[in-house]
Amino acid sequence: MRRLFRLGLALLLVAIVQLAVRAADPIDRLRTRITQAMTEARGRMGVAIKHLESGTELAVNGDEKFPMASTFKLPVLVTLYDKVKKGQLKWDETVDIDVHDQHLGSGDLSYLYDVPGVKLSLHNVANLMMMISDNSGADICLTRAGVDNVNRLMASLGAGDLHVDRPTQELILDYQGRDTARLKGMTLAEIQKSAPPPASDQTTAPDGNAIEARFKRDDRFAADPRDQATPKAFVTLLEKMWRGEVVDKASSEAMLETMKRCRTGAGRIKGLLPPNTVVAHKTGTIGGVVDDVGIIYLPDDAGHVAIAVMSKQTRATDAEVERAIAQIARYAYDYFLFTAREGANSAPARERSGARGPRERPSRGRGPQRADFARWGAGVGQSPT
Repeated sequence: MRRLFRLGLALLLVAIVQLAVRAADPIDRLRTRITQAMTEARGRMGVAIKHLESGTELAVNGDEKFPMASTFKLPVLVTLYDKVKKGQLKWDETVDIDVHDQHLGSGDLSYLYDVPGVKLSLHNVANLMMMISDNSGADICLTRAGVDNVNRLMASLGAGDLHVDRPTQELILDYQGRDTARLKGMTLAEIQKSAPPPASDQTTAPDGNAIEARFKRDDRFAADPRDQATPKAFVTLLEKMWRGEVVDKASSEAMLETMKRCRTGAGRIKGLLPPNTVVAHKTGTIGGVVDDVGIIYLPDDAGHVAIAVMSKQTRATDAEVERAIAQIARYAYDYFLFTAREGANSAPARERSGARGPRERPSRGRGPQRADFARWGAGVGQSPT
């Protein structure tokens, strides 16, 4: 009986020690801070983060599916590179852009267009898709990539939870509650002159509350299973790209270089990082959805962090959701820079991580100093500024 009592007491002590160690684990405090930041969106958010050298990773709602919005343009770019590699497309082939290629939403092609039209190389159209999130350019690229080809390629890369279904023209029309089947083949001018969505979709209250109407559209859009992905699927794609395993090493490096030139979403992943921090990323935005996925290049050989932050049905303003994304990215930056740096650069970590991807040392900005980061060990601290 005494022996059983001692054994039970020993097991209890081991359990208490394990719980204490877990409570003191900085990665759990990182998770707590990220979870707290997510509440600022006043909606649903999902986060996946992975330090690529050490393999240390964290996810909150990482397996949940979220609308991709314009982040779908990254897998489209990957598929274009794959078809170029196979000789099915050429980057220098000329794309004749006419009036039917002017599409709704972000970008410049629709606004710069005038008779007799525009001619660009496929490479430059893809650059517009990625750098300024041009929707017209994205739909041209998607047509050449092929929806089925995109999805097959993502599945082969282990990112099968990332699924593309529609061009942006149709996605936006569907979000607006328009007659997509009738309008999708029209010119931009014809769509803009067409009748607005039915009155029943414009408001949910007698006083015509526009905010409630928007929330209704946001909820309907979030429930649509098309064009969705999980944060983890994006991190898988980003990691393979960093390792040079997407198409080939040269293509992977070229795609990351393009993503470093992204001009949208300055207030998201990059928003609270030190000046000159290099981030290769792609953003996405549509009603209630504010996304950003990419790789943060840490200074001082501290490694690289793949991060995907996605959202849906957010009731906060876009600026507030962007601030939440920025806080999450800064927490990850601080944690891996000041806590995981030694482990990430140790020989065993290199052996675990396999081939290293392209590296770049950004100019150093005014991030927190090592002494400031003692709060991770003490379990206290404020949101980064």
